[in-house]
This record gives sequence, structure tokens and C-alpha cells, in this order.
Amino acid sequence: MPTVTTKDGVEIFYKDWGKGQPIVFSHGWPLSSDDWDTQMSFFLDKGFRVIAHDRRGHGRSTQTADGHDMDHYADDLAALTAHLDLKDAVHVGHSTGGGEVVHYIARHGEARVAKAAIIAAVPPLMVKTPANPGGLPKDVFDGLQVQVATNRAQFYYDLPAGPFYGYNRPGAKPQQGIIWNWWRQGMMGGAKAHYDGIVAFSQTDFTEDLKKINVPVLVMHGDDDQIVPYADSGPLSAKLLKNGTLKTYKGFPHGMPTTEAATINADLLSFIKG
Repeated sequence: MPTVTTKDGVEIFYKDWGKGQPIVFSHGWPLSSDDWDTQMSFFLDKGFRVIAHDRRGHGRSTQTADGHDMDHYADDLAALTAHLDLKDAVHVGHSTGGGEVVHYIARHGEARVAKAAIIAAVPPLMVKTPANPGGLPKDVFDGLQVQVATNRAQFYYDLPAGPFYGYNRPGAKPQQGIIWNWWRQGMMGGAKAHYDGIVAFSQTDFTEDLKKINVPVLVMHGDDDQIVPYADSGPLSAKLLKNGTLKTYKGFPHGMPTTEAATINADLLSFIKG
């Protein structure tokens, strides 16, 4: 399997398909690069080089006990882009992956980066603080950690079967394959990585990172996102970015790259080509 080894000895698994301008995909918690199957196939067919990695502790990457924080996530992504010597890359991040992309660009610079898109992403800050009164209370995230530590197999079924894809909404038609594919990806990863990752995605403040970014960034967010609530994320990120564009999707859920792939893919293609 293709891997890149980080400075602290972690092997990061990645897929690298095709030729052309590179698009690099960063997945959400607690999933893997497999969550981008639809996007990778779509953009490969459009003549792009598509790359996606499994975050440390997730998927097929090393199930290390350490380094499950945004600094390491960003540095791992930098190690991958340097290993592949990527230039003029477009970075696309979903959920936690959106935070990873923002932190990577702010921390490592824009020499290799052309554009970015963040989808249903965690920036600027998820947890409620005096400076972020619209955030979610910390005990919400503490509760997620309890579920990961005690019975993540059940939790990893209930989350996609309910709020992640909006399958708990009236009239929704849950697709069991999508639910079980989410469960499969989650259970491939390490419990320690997933436990610590909850702190990483909920407590990292990306405000200053967003302000540093100069490249064009498309901020895509559904207004029925039950995981990363719309009002305290997408619109705030777009305002902090120097060259940000907000695109709001009425009624779309958190997992919209999967359930609304045709719309998301078309809009990403338009942004990349524009």
C-alpha cells in the first residue's frame, strides 16, 4: 500500500490516481479516504489527479496513540504534499478535514496551493466559549467521547443512521449501504485516535488561521447540518477569509458530499475551473 512516513514515524496511507491538476481530499471524523470515493471517481473522469489520505489513527494509517491534534494533522498533510511534490493543488476538506485544510494552509503556506474548499467544516470554532457564544456546550463533546470509549460500534451505527445524513428527518429515506459504509470506515480506525480527535475538531480555534489565508476558498454548508450547526460555522468562516465565498445549501445535511454528491461535485468543479 502507498504510504508516507511522518517525522514521528507514523505511516499515512494514501490513494493517488490520475494525472493533471491535483485535488487533495481530507476526510471527516472518524472516517477514511474511502468517504471520497464518489468525488475521486468524478474528478478523475474530468482529467484531474485525485489524492486522498487516511488521517493518522484512521483507516489504514498507523493506529498510533499520539499526535491526534490539528498541528499533527496539518503536518501529516504537509508531509504527503511534499512527498508527492504537489504544485497548484486544490484542497478539499469535509468536516474535521475542513479544519485540517485550513490549518495546513495557514501553518505551511500557500506555495503548493491554488485554491481550497471546505464542506460542512468545523471552523472557526465548534465549542461554546465566552468569545464564541453560539458554539455547542463542551458537555456535548464530552458525551461523544463517552460513547466512543464505551460502545463505539453502536455509536457508529446510530450517528449515520440519524443526524449525520439527516436520516432522522421526516420523509427521509435511509440507505443502509451508506450507513454501513460509514460504520465500516469508523471501525477500521483506532479508538484512541477517534477519542482524542473529538477534542481536536471541537476545541481548536481556527480564527487566526482563516485570517492568514489568501487563496480563494469556497465555503459550502447545508443549513440543516445537525453535526456542525450552520450559523456558527460556514458564514463566520467566510467572513474571516480574505477571499472566501459562502455557498449555502437549503435542507442539506452534514454528510452532503455523499447524499447530495451530484450537486456538490458540480459546484466544486465550477469553483475549481472558475
